Amino acid sequence: MDDLITQATSGDERERGPAVAVLPVGSFEQHGDHLPLITDTAIACMIARRLADDHGLFLLPPITISCSHEHAPMAGTVSISAGTLYAMVHDIWRSLEASGVPGLLIVNGHGGNYVLQNVVQELNVTGPRVALFPVSEDRARARADAELESSSAEDMHGGEFEVSLLLHGAPHLVREGIDEDDHSAPSRPHLLTLGMAGYTTNGVIGQPSLATAAKGKAILDSFSRSAQAHLKIIAPG
Repeated sequence: MDDLITQATSGDERERGPAVAVLPVGSFEQHGDHLPLITDTAIACMIARRLADDHGLFLLPPITISCSHEHAPMAGTVSISAGTLYAMVHDIWRSLEASGVPGLLIVNGHGGNYVLQNVVQELNVTGPRVALFPVSEDRARARADAELESSSAEDMHGGEFEVSLLLHGAPHLVREGIDEDDHSAPSRPHLLTLGMAGYTTNGVIGQPSLATAAKGKAILDSFSRSAQAHLKIIAPG
């Protein structure tokens, strides 16, 4: 993870003078027996690092624990409340604004962080300054660009999408045996009520056996292209 977290100095950022910061938001939750609890954090950091390098952004360290309550019955999962995550992001942006960095791109690595949509909407009431990335259109484009074989409905958690990114950017985090973890549950109408345990016993919903490092690289390449439209809106003219 060391290469995915910023090691910049104050002098580095003073010289860079960025107008937009990028904040990775991950989670600490189960991803089955063959992926680490930090999976979402590693992926968010991977994407954020790529965007910072490609677009000259101020890379922030990640938020590593977030809203994973749907995984609560499964070993290792730790969560904070939606209100706490809201307050953290709100405070981070206020601090950035005070230090002369008015724009913020939030890279969300965990689908359960619904509250991030609310905080972004509220921070933009007086003008566009904060964006959430990737949105559904960005993910759909990345899936198409990478020629993923599973659908977004099938590929919810620990499947082709996430494992491909890890195989490309942090292969040491993927343990042997992941190929045997495929689990299908494309319809999840009561997820908010039953949680993940209502739809999977092994913690995975998706087909990790389809993942490749090449697909992970293609996903990252696509995200870097898609991010340009978001940055154009929130970067001061």
